[in-house]
Parts: sequence; structure tokens; C-alpha cells
Amino acid sequence: MKRRNVLKIAAAASTSAGAGLLVVGKDSGASGASGAATGQVAPAAAGVGEGSGELMPGMKGMAGLPGLPAAGAVTPPPAVLTPFVDAMPRLVDAVPVSTTADTDHYATSIENSYVQLAPGKPTAVTSYGGGFIGPLIRAQRGRKVSVTYTNNLSASVVVHLHGGHVPSPSDGFPTDELAAGASRTYTYPNLQRGATLWYHDHLHMMEAVNVYNGLHGVYILHDPAEDVLDLPGGRYDVPIFLRDAYLDVDNTLYYDPTLTWTALLANGKARPYFPVGQRQYRFRLINGSNHRTLTLSLSDGTPLVQIAGDGGLLPAPSVAPQLALSSAERGEVLVDFSGYPMGTQLYLEDSVLGQILRFDVTETCPPEPRKAALPATLAALPALKHPTNTRDITLSLSADTNYFYINGKVFDPNVVMASIPVGTTEIWQVTDISGWEHNFHIHLVQFRVLDINGAPPGPSMQGLKDTVPIPANGTVRLQATFSDYPGKYVFHCHLLEHASFTGMMARMDITA
Repeated sequence: MKRRNVLKIAAAASTSAGAGLLVVGKDSGASGASGAATGQVAPAAAGVGEGSGELMPGMKGMAGLPGLPAAGAVTPPPAVLTPFVDAMPRLVDAVPVSTTADTDHYATSIENSYVQLAPGKPTAVTSYGGGFIGPLIRAQRGRKVSVTYTNNLSASVVVHLHGGHVPSPSDGFPTDELAAGASRTYTYPNLQRGATLWYHDHLHMMEAVNVYNGLHGVYILHDPAEDVLDLPGGRYDVPIFLRDAYLDVDNTLYYDPTLTWTALLANGKARPYFPVGQRQYRFRLINGSNHRTLTLSLSDGTPLVQIAGDGGLLPAPSVAPQLALSSAERGEVLVDFSGYPMGTQLYLEDSVLGQILRFDVTETCPPEPRKAALPATLAALPALKHPTNTRDITLSLSADTNYFYINGKVFDPNVVMASIPVGTTEIWQVTDISGWEHNFHIHLVQFRVLDINGAPPGPSMQGLKDTVPIPANGTVRLQATFSDYPGKYVFHCHLLEHASFTGMMARMDITA
């Protein structure tokens, strides 16, 4: 079963009283975070959207969620959006508040805000720094970053740097809450390879709602080792944060995962256009959707040249007509517009949503220096270490279909499912027996995918990864070394409704 067709969670009209769906909208006061929900409430509406009236397994996992009151409103009709009206904005760079010999220090407010996602009324969101996408943090390998977050919401949050190799106190364990009105500093050593990372809320049981409402941002770790490749840089190196949403006719960001979310946002604009020049670009594509897999291609059939994945450069370029990214996965591609006449319009398309971003070849730019051909080897991966343990991870469905399990259990932050001595290398065999597709994310580490259902991974999966799709009734073997930092971490399904509402997460302790 395909992920987009089977995600039928509804947090209302469940077998447990008191569950509901929160929407942050124009009249809501935009709470959006974990606790005091002053927002509108969406019911589980029959006859509206894909899967209406169908509740997926895990309903009881929604019971008693804080800040999600009982349903009471009728699902509003979706907005009818005219595509390609707005330009896709470039993300706003964060500016350090201070620097020391080895650290750049940033400060960011977590707040309610209004943003312009589509023409018409502004949309209330929960935000890092006031924008729909948080400030773009540009870090340098080997130079530390500290970010002090001040929580100006009325409820707690948690911040997680997705893909970051960071000490446990800065990782964002789901119950390590940043309370309302408080500040906390997260420190990132940046000792890993260069990569496109992202940060988002990770609060226990509320991550799906909080991320949907806007608590996400992009973090680029630059690695000087990439410079020898002479890849596009500066304004020609463009992060594009893609995600879907349900916008109503008043541009209210409406949360109900039983509906089909057809508003596709690129850097916080609904189906925008982006002017480009006649030269090569590096696009860092991030799938920030709660649960949608994006299968991306160019409208004229030109293959995508992928150079990097979750954990940085691939061993070799992956040239393919499409690039599939499940929730939280990243893919960096090169697109060369030098052969297109001025005035050309080229579309980035999704296999389900169709045209989602238009590239307009209209910019005048300086002549591009002649570049050498992209080398056959981009970055040699470190040799795989000898594993000292093989760990079986089983993804299953409870007999009453109310929860998804990891190794037969729902998440309890006080229960340690895996205790791993620091420095240990393990092979994990992740097997689904639920009959549902999932995707799997491990905190702390970048891992290598060894095989998928016994077959070697394709070229786009051969680099370092932190998130990998798990086929329904299939097995993925991966290998990771749990180095440097003892402490508590989690691994989980990164379909956020599964992790937030159905217990599909587990704690691991890295021991000294």
C-alpha cells in the first residue's frame, strides 16, 4: 500500500473521547505548539478528501493529547489556488549575534506569526524567527554553532537538528522540553561531513502538529573538501524546502491528516515560480512534509543529476529521470539551464501533485566560467567498520490495530530499547510486518544502507543516510557506528503522525 493512500489518521471521532484536530488560522491566536490550543478544531469529516471517514490503525494512540480539544467545526473547503503567481523566496540567512575563536552564536525566537503562503489573506503559523521557514543557518565543518532559542509560545517545544551528529543534551529528546517563556542553548559541533540538514520541533506526541504549523528550518553544513569539485555556489546554490499542506479558502493552515493535502509549498509559497539564469544551479531539495513522499522530475524529461543525499556527497553522481524523497529525506541536484533559450519555462513536477515549481529562464547573469566535467567519483566513503552486533528491529501493528509497534512496544521515554556502548558498529535489520510502508530515522548517526529486500541500494541510496523508506513487508539492512557522544537518543518512523500518535518511536542509550 502506498504511503499517500494509507495515512488515514484522524484525531477526532475516535474510540477515545477528547481527541481532536488542531488548526491554526486567522481567528485562532495561533497557538500551534504543544499545549494551550486556542486554534480552530477540525473534525473527522465524512465525504471530504481522500480517505474520509476511514481511520487508520493507531487511533487510541491519539487519546488525551494535550491541547487537542473535541471536534466541533465542519471541514472547510480547500482553497482554489492559482499557480505560479508568487516568486519563490530565497531563505533568509541567520546572522550570528556573536562569534568566538571556534563558535558562531545565534539567537532565535519561537513565536506565533503571520505569513503570506498564497495570494489573499495571511496565514497564522508557529514559527522560528517569524517566517514560515526558520532562519537558514550556514555552518562550517569543524566550527561549532550554538543557537539560543527563546520560547515565546504558551506551551513547551523541543528542537531537533535532523541529521546532526550532536551531544545528547542538544539532540532534542522528545521529553527534553523548552518550557514556555524559557530559553535554551543547543550546541552543534559540526564535526561530520558537509550536508544539507534541517531542524524542527520534536515534542513528545505533538511533533506532527507543531511541524505542520511551521516549526521547521534549514541548516547547511559546508565542507571545504567539496570546494575541489567547483560546484555552483553563492546565489546559484539554492535550498528548496518542499512540503504539502491543506489551505482553506481563507488561507487557514488546516490540520487534518485524513484529507488530501494538495497545497504544495516551496520555501513557504504555494506553487511559485523562480527566475534562473542560463547557467548551472545546485538545488538542495528537502522534503519537509509530514508524511508525503515526493517523486520529483523536470517537465521536459531532462534527467536529474543527484550529487548528494541526507549525509552529504554521494560516492558518484546519480543520474535518473526521477528523484523520490520520503518525509525528511534530502537530495541535492544539479540543473543546467545554459542550453535553454531566454524566456523558457521549465517545471519541477511531482508524480502525484503535478507541477509544483516553475523555473523561468529570465535572469541575466555573468558568463559562467568553463567547468570541468563532473568527476565519476564525488566523495569516497569511509570503509565500513567490522560490526560487532546485529540488531533486529521489527515494525508491526498491534492486534487491536490501535498502535504501531517497534519491537512489540509503543514509545515510553523511560524505557531503553537499545543500549549501545559508544564507538560500537552495528548492523540493523529493519523489517516491516505491519503491511504498511514506513520510513526510518535514527538520531545521532549517519548510516549506510547495505541492502533493501536483499538487493543492493540504488545509486541515490549509496551515500550516508539518516532516513530510509522501509517497504511494506520488507527488510532494509543498514550499518552505523555510534561514536563520540554517550546519552539518550531515539529512533522512529519519520511519518510524523506515526511517531507522534501511534507510538512508533523507541529510546536508545549510548553508554560510555
